Amino acid sequence: MRTIDDLRVAGRRVLVRSDLNVPLDRSGDTPRITDDGRVLASAPTIRALAERGARVVVCSHLGRPKGEYDEKYSLAPVAKRLGEVLGRAVAFTGDGTSDIAGPAAADVVARLGDGEVALLDNLRFHPGETSKDATVRAAFADQLAGLAEFYVGDAFGAVHRAHASVSDVPKRLPHAAGGLVLAELDVLRRLTGEPDRPYAVVLGGSKVSDKLGVIRALLPKVDALLVGGGMCFTFLAAQGHGVGASLLESDMIDTCKDLLAEGGDRIVLPTDVVIADRFAADAQTAVVPAGGIRDGWLGLDIGPESTALFARRLADAATIFWNGPMGVFEMAPFAAGTRGVAEAVAARTGGGAFTVVGGGDSAAAVRTLGIPESSFSHISTGGGASLEFLEGKTLPGIAALEV
Repeated sequence: MRTIDDLRVAGRRVLVRSDLNVPLDRSGDTPRITDDGRVLASAPTIRALAERGARVVVCSHLGRPKGEYDEKYSLAPVAKRLGEVLGRAVAFTGDGTSDIAGPAAADVVARLGDGEVALLDNLRFHPGETSKDATVRAAFADQLAGLAEFYVGDAFGAVHRAHASVSDVPKRLPHAAGGLVLAELDVLRRLTGEPDRPYAVVLGGSKVSDKLGVIRALLPKVDALLVGGGMCFTFLAAQGHGVGASLLESDMIDTCKDLLAEGGDRIVLPTDVVIADRFAADAQTAVVPAGGIRDGWLGLDIGPESTALFARRLADAATIFWNGPMGVFEMAPFAAGTRGVAEAVAARTGGGAFTVVGGGDSAAAVRTLGIPESSFSHISTGGGASLEFLEGKTLPGIAALEV
């Protein structure tokens, strides 16, 4: 896999596929980025290319517009923040249409000087970006490739998608992997190789079905698999517990029984949970044993006893991978479990363990709860991509950079 150091970029146009898919607060007159972690993570590769005299054309998606222009998904606010982070102006090509790589964009790119940067508007405004029709996707890839002479893939959060800008454009241009992608791969290969033991994995999030592949892949390799979040209730149901109105995947109960039989005491489930009479920050709440969830109530966090249990199981871990919050951390009454696990993982970092936060909601939780990012060995920018890599799947965006 080539790196940007292998490309002679001075005076040349370089298309950089970044992941600038940041959360936006649109409640005011001007959209506001609420978490700029992905902008900060993407900046070093863009800056390195610009400092070497490249004419840098950055592209990214934002949210899930339906193949047409939608102002609320415009990357205009991101262009401004990227410029602030880079310390240089970023030209924005958005013209209020879905012709993302058309004449207007081409004109902005043509006027770039050495070391200057432009940002295309949201790739997903164009139907060719995500189309399952190879011909439609190829036509958009041709357009994108026509804007540049080199391609750099640095959007780790999107490498598991077979999209035009991720897997098709690299076939059309000399290409290399950006620093962010290389760093992410180094971390994940460490987790899938011979990690220092004990090796503990903490999984949360909503559904067992979303994490089934990674559970099956990791269960034979780990010393402890701690399960929280909404997915724990299907496991608790598999143990015969009633779960009230908690999130439950009935069709996964038998699968969870099989996993529990296979994992034995390596699978650690909550022993108590925080329940609520409704899904709201001001709901009536209670802490009950895992087998004592009231009818009509729903579990929204692991309880204090479970948080302490999880911390004990992590206390001697030499390698930790954490993906998925323990509860609805966005609401204060249901954030303690996630905070407790985050602090336990952070403590092991201080104790010399290799700790990885697997992107997505876990990374958001770390920032929302105000835990310093330096408290972890690595915070991934791609939750879905990380999980698919750990499952052993081929990631289209990585495969495209390897040829």
